[in-house]
Amino acid sequence: MIKENFIKLYENSFRENWDLPCYTDYGENTQYTYGQVAEEIARLHLLFKHCSLRRGDKISVIGKNNAHWCIAYMATITYGAIIVPILQDFSPNDVHHIVNHSESTFLFTSDNIWDNLEEEKLTGLRGVFSLTDFRCLYQRDGETIQKFLKNLDKEMHSSYPQGFSRENIQYTTLSNDKVMLLNYTSGTTGFSKGVMLTGNNLAGNVTFGIRTELLKKGDKVLSFLPLAHAYGCAFDFLTALAAGTHITLLGKIPSPKILIEAMQEVKPNLICIVPLILEKIYRKQIKPMLDKSMLKLAVRIPLIDSTIYASICNKLTESFGGEFTQMIVGGAPLNSEVENFLRKIKFRFTVGYGLTECAPLISYTYYTDFIPTSCGRVIQGFMEAKIDSPDPEHIPGEICVRGENVMKGYYKSPEATSAVLDPDGWLHTGDMGT
Repeated sequence: MIKENFIKLYENSFRENWDLPCYTDYGENTQYTYGQVAEEIARLHLLFKHCSLRRGDKISVIGKNNAHWCIAYMATITYGAIIVPILQDFSPNDVHHIVNHSESTFLFTSDNIWDNLEEEKLTGLRGVFSLTDFRCLYQRDGETIQKFLKNLDKEMHSSYPQGFSRENIQYTTLSNDKVMLLNYTSGTTGFSKGVMLTGNNLAGNVTFGIRTELLKKGDKVLSFLPLAHAYGCAFDFLTALAAGTHITLLGKIPSPKILIEAMQEVKPNLICIVPLILEKIYRKQIKPMLDKSMLKLAVRIPLIDSTIYASICNKLTESFGGEFTQMIVGGAPLNSEVENFLRKIKFRFTVGYGLTECAPLISYTYYTDFIPTSCGRVIQGFMEAKIDSPDPEHIPGEICVRGENVMKGYYKSPEATSAVLDPDGWLHTGDMGT
């Protein structure tokens, strides 16, 4: 068990980083300090209390990356409820299924997504809230949510007559073995499965990120990977928030043009990226330049080639803001041509490996120790791995892992759970490796 309590990490962070910038919505005027985020969480906690929300109740959230998405998430887990993040590109049918299957009580959603959902198919919901301004979009008959929200300022004043301060931050006491997150994976057959992640699984990822100084107090990140995905959520959001980092939320599809413009403005200290985006940048911006005949000839000449590669590396580094310690590539295998090129120009990147079922981290190595074509070293002290093969170093076999980050199981699906989690605690990943 991880010794740091997952919820207390945030109770401490909001107090210690009270005046520091916390969330900024890119291209908009929305900005919050850590203190302001804590106050917004307190407002939602009053709403949950008014609705007699119980510990362990489920709350779904679906929408683009923005400050309100993050506030809804943190308000849920610090109250003792279970958060159910849903990818915004899931079809309405998938969303209906996940909300119902998870037995969600509340739903926080973008207005345009709500317009495409059918409320009569969401039978268990008591209330739906807008991620634009937290107004109530729907309340079940008999609920008094809208009335309560009209008087929320008075309720805050009544609860905190001296004004809300860092001393008022007091979150639920919940042990790390409790499920805090239901993360629905993209299903290969039929509907997706709900991965049950505990405070311990999440704390394993976050404390590793803090201990290895992936992010530190006062650092900056640009959150552009979907926060409903375990990878972006673990590092651009949960680790960043626990460390006292300033998180800018892109809230747009990260095309190479949009992403590089935002990077140059934000100048992040750590970049978490998926191969698809990096490969697009390579194909659209770097490859055409390398294919020019003069350059093609020049890189074949010793000494001149290293000067050209250093220049390309500097330009690529500057295009990503120039201040990042390293770029972590994860979520899928990296194209070998792109990987070889990045190594050749000595770009600061590393490749990690994880699964939603591990919240997600399994292996990672700092870029200076990264071995090409690998996906890092298994996280020491947290995770262990084995290859199911007669000769693991030469014959590929299934990668099996166990440790602090491994999920509790699939929600309401003991058969699916026992198919991947064996009695000794090994998670059979379905991935092959040596």
